[in-house]
Amino acid sequence: MLKPNYLRYSFTLLLLSWLTLTSYAQTAPPPVAPAPWTTELREFARQDSLKKPPIASILFYGSSSIRMWETLATDFPNQPVLNRGFGGSRFPDAIQLFDKLVVRYRPRQVVLYEGDNDIAAGVTPQQVYASFLTFEKLMRQKLPQSQLVFLSIKPSLARWAQWPQMQAANNLIRQYSKAHPKQVRFVDVGTPMLGTDGKPRPELFREDGLHMTRAGYEIWTQVVAPVLAK
Repeated sequence: MLKPNYLRYSFTLLLLSWLTLTSYAQTAPPPVAPAPWTTELREFARQDSLKKPPIASILFYGSSSIRMWETLATDFPNQPVLNRGFGGSRFPDAIQLFDKLVVRYRPRQVVLYEGDNDIAAGVTPQQVYASFLTFEKLMRQKLPQSQLVFLSIKPSLARWAQWPQMQAANNLIRQYSKAHPKQVRFVDVGTPMLGTDGKPRPELFREDGLHMTRAGYEIWTQVVAPVLAK
């Protein structure tokens, strides 16, 4: 039979262990979340290791409309195009990864598509414009010899309700480009995507009503080709 002193001692040890674990649980740092876009960055690094990126490239950068433009090389066969789009991105993401995904390639031209996901997330046209100005400032600071080509935020079936806000952001950026034609080119990819009824043409979109079919990219190819650097 266990003695009372031994029982008290055992209970004290258990109590101390429980208090230690409780204290650690309260003070221990939370688990470290994976860095955003880690998978995409690794894939780009893998691509670079398999094939050396072109010198003085024309870099296509931005969200899923760029990432899913898988026919860039055949759409612009005589141009050193490079796709560094990452789906789901917003302007802050494009700015955060500017050094890793833009500056490192020293492109002669950057074709940018952002703002679509920003507006859909509730960001105002003025905030999108402010992010654009931040991105454009980075271009001037770190790539002063390179030109920025901004592809207008497109209309879509899935986000038609946000089209007025998208147009407002587009207009702000368009006006800036008119005042700074050597630094920025504004390309209207949206107007050709509208039908005679003024709404997005259904055949240009996949089942989700957001991402484009091959027919949509054919329109983009036609309007982008004339502004690419020779």
